[in-house]
Amino acid sequence: MVIIAIIILSYLLGSIPSGLIAGKAKGIDIRKHGSGNLGATNTFRVLGVKAGIIVTLADILKGTVATTLPDLFNQSDLHPLIAGVAAVIGHMFPLFAGFKGGKAVATSGGVLLAYAPLMFVVIVTVFILCLYITKYVSLSSIVAAMAALIYAIIDGDRALIIVVALLAFFVIYRHRANISRIKNKTEPKVKWL
Repeated sequence: MVIIAIIILSYLLGSIPSGLIAGKAKGIDIRKHGSGNLGATNTFRVLGVKAGIIVTLADILKGTVATTLPDLFNQSDLHPLIAGVAAVIGHMFPLFAGFKGGKAVATSGGVLLAYAPLMFVVIVTVFILCLYITKYVSLSSIVAAMAALIYAIIDGDRALIIVVALLAFFVIYRHRANISRIKNKTEPKVKWL
């Protein structure tokens, strides 16, 4: 019963629409601006760098907190990564925002921050380097997801490999429209770098 409650709580944590909350604080519904996405990238575009950073950190924190819940409640039978995945699903399909959420990047990062901090540092570094070179957030997110999978395979933790493969799939699938725009050279580049 406690395990089910943790999974539900993790999903609800993930469902907190950080971008929507940040926008409402400024009287803006970011779903009606930019890409219409509730994630951090659209928050940066619509609300600016400060709000974008706050939303990024909030979305990361959702994954981190959810992943620590099994330990917090002494539920060793529930793998922490399962709680983390529940939060990522909540972020993508948030109960509190009509089941239309973000693209799984920051919350997935938060899961890895809690479970494999060194991996988190590596993928953030890869993301920043790729972003600096290409100016594409979407491409940098995909490259970071692939780097995480390579890291997990090298690490050899079977649960981590499975979950990172799933998270990488989420990230790539949620960016399929961006991939098309990159191919067509219509994907917007970040202007604040």
